[in-house]
Amino acid sequence: MNRSIVKPAVGFITLIACLWLVAKRFGVTIQPAAGVSAALLLTPYWAFGFGLGDWLRTHLRGKSAQTLAPLLLIVPYLVFALPVGDFQLRLCLGMAASVLAITLLLLHAGAKPDWHDLLVLAILGISVESNIFDQAWPIAGFGAMPKLLFVDAGLYGYLVIRPVSGIGFDFRLKLSDIGIGLREFLYFTPIALLLGFSLRFLHFHRVPGSPIEFAAGWLFTLLFVALPEELFFRGLMLNMLERRVGTNPALAITSLLFGLAHFNKRAAYFNWRYVILAAIAGIFYGRAWLSKRRLLASSITHTTVDTVWSIWLR
Repeated sequence: MNRSIVKPAVGFITLIACLWLVAKRFGVTIQPAAGVSAALLLTPYWAFGFGLGDWLRTHLRGKSAQTLAPLLLIVPYLVFALPVGDFQLRLCLGMAASVLAITLLLLHAGAKPDWHDLLVLAILGISVESNIFDQAWPIAGFGAMPKLLFVDAGLYGYLVIRPVSGIGFDFRLKLSDIGIGLREFLYFTPIALLLGFSLRFLHFHRVPGSPIEFAAGWLFTLLFVALPEELFFRGLMLNMLERRVGTNPALAITSLLFGLAHFNKRAAYFNWRYVILAAIAGIFYGRAWLSKRRLLASSITHTTVDTVWSIWLR
């Protein structure tokens, strides 16, 4: 067996086992169809972090093959929906059309970021934030599946169809990722505490979370919240905008947009407190990514902030 795939394969099996244990710990029942569907969406997500993009660029020849290949991302939905009798043609066609639109736009994009990329980012952002595909996996604990599908589509588009350098999507952890990620977390912490309590956004929990709860929450947040958001806002948006307007303006713009993306979180109205805190946090997440152009670094900052907040301060 090729040694280059042994470690990623073992890591993937370990990841699936950990996620299963986390689900069991929190009482989430995983039916076979749902479990296989989730594993199928996690497979390219994980593999892109170990060089799948390079392999596909070498072996996937011809525009027809490149265009049709990402439609395989719809298979996990079929694997879930058909056995349980919950197939919805509207959702299936909508996801397929969105994935195909991303592919076609990038196939015709220029060498430098242009309006094609703006439309692709809009499709990715709207598809996830509008929640229009949430009912594709209408079971507890699987709300992140549509997001994962579009993360896979975005990775395919920007690592295979029209590669953008410096995204930094790599699951091969480095010590610098940990050091930078925790450094930016520590820099942000006093600002977050001072401003968060002043705005009455943060509140101490009377019952402290357990180490198992923290570890489980941290892993889930890393995979399904932080990394997807860091890919979108730092690996793609900040990365491409920086080439147009420079580093500091790009960091400011993407941080503001990151904050605004949280306007309707945890509230039925414009949550201005969340927007302010998230925008400031975005600066530190961006600093972490800019340090080495590594998404794991910014994701460690992002994940730790979100986990500490959700367990002890929300």
